[in-house]
Amino acid sequence: MVQIAATRTTASPPINTRLLSLAALAAVIATLPLALTNNFHLDIAILAGFNAIVCVGLNLLIGYAGQISLGHAGFFGIGAYASGILVTTYGWPPIAALLAGAVSVGVLSFLLAKPILRLKGHYLAMATLGIGIIVSIVLRTETGLTGGPDGMMVDSFKIFGLELYGEKTWYWVVGVVLFIAVWLSLNLIDSPVGRALRAVHGSEVAAEVVGVDTARYKVMAFVVSAVFASVAGSLFAHYTGLITPAKADFFKSIELVTMVVFGGMASTFGAVIGAVLLTVLPQALTVFQDYSQIVLGAILMFTMVFMPKGLLPTIEGLIAQRRRA
Repeated sequence: MVQIAATRTTASPPINTRLLSLAALAAVIATLPLALTNNFHLDIAILAGFNAIVCVGLNLLIGYAGQISLGHAGFFGIGAYASGILVTTYGWPPIAALLAGAVSVGVLSFLLAKPILRLKGHYLAMATLGIGIIVSIVLRTETGLTGGPDGMMVDSFKIFGLELYGEKTWYWVVGVVLFIAVWLSLNLIDSPVGRALRAVHGSEVAAEVVGVDTARYKVMAFVVSAVFASVAGSLFAHYTGLITPAKADFFKSIELVTMVVFGGMASTFGAVIGAVLLTVLPQALTVFQDYSQIVLGAILMFTMVFMPKGLLPTIEGLIAQRRRA
């Protein structure tokens, strides 16, 4: 029964395919700077990388475990402010602050996941939305600690006395972290944990019948995805040098979910592609000026109507059909 349920979601790729995909990702990261002609283009690529790191983790929760979250920007914000406050206000080393933020988010998400993941459907969506709203309110109202609605300045990231400075340096940092995030995600998906998550997504009842601890694996996916968001938030804070509560609000959470769905749920590389396209596309649509948001919305509607599985899975399906033909 678990096998039947699991096959309803995207299966993990064979090892050789996974290695080829990772090699392709590494090649793209390594060669992309050759096509980026100025710091503005590098900045967009870096922001796309941050979004992709969060979406790779969020895809584990939504795409594989089948659990919705409308509050993941809150974990991104906690990671950003944890690094900002610990480094800038208390003089912590950036690496220690990043780890402290990730651990704090991991513990918090574990405590929250226990009760809220018992919910299903729109009840779960509302609960996760509530988490994000609470985090956003706290960041806006704790003026003495977070700077309030205006945000706070964050010191630069230093490691072994060396300061990470400039778009070119940060591009490689974000590229390496993204590659590690994708590698970890693919290995998790191809492990017994990943197979359990696909079984949970297919049918929780069937999974429980054969002894899968569904609650445990849902909590695990929630925690891992939250930690991914925290790490991305910490790095983002040091890169931009300024963080505001807007990065933890409801609209940011919706944007992250849209990226995962647009690229293709239960597809790690689909999540990356969705994050990259929906970060770059608004910049490309500025030529439409006041109509850019309308055009972006129309593109998303077209994709969801005609490619309900998401962009990458649909393309892969068309290629497979042509090969069979």
